[in-house]
Amino acid sequence: QVQLVESGGGLVQAGGSLRLSCAASGIIFSINAMGWYRQAPGKQRELVAAITSGGSTNYADSVKGRFTISKNNAKNTVYLQMNSLKPEDTAVYYCNADLAYFGSSGYSGRSDYWGQGTQVTVSS
Repeated sequence: QVQLVESGGGLVQAGGSLRLSCAASGIIFSINAMGWYRQAPGKQRELVAAITSGGSTNYADSVKGRFTISKNNAKNTVYLQMNSLKPEDTAVYYCNADLAYFGSSGYSGRSDYWGQGTQVTVSS
């Protein structure tokens, strides 16, 4: 019905950059917000950055000034540009979307969806 497909993770040295992408597939009716969360081993999942349909953004204090979230409405895609990466940024990064879509049963209503996760590893 609807899927969030992530790409762009990988291994990078400290100080390097990566760009994550997340595309919502399906017949999307509306996207209210999209964001990126991350979960490191032994830690809780935490919000990294989010962007609303109006373009307002929110960042975790730990990534402010280094990460930038953006979106392409025509492609139902959100991006996370990560610069000046640190070893403590190592985690599985998950895309999240608050959206509504048209499925086989008609209008879905708003709900929360998650991507499968993409590994980001920053070596020191």
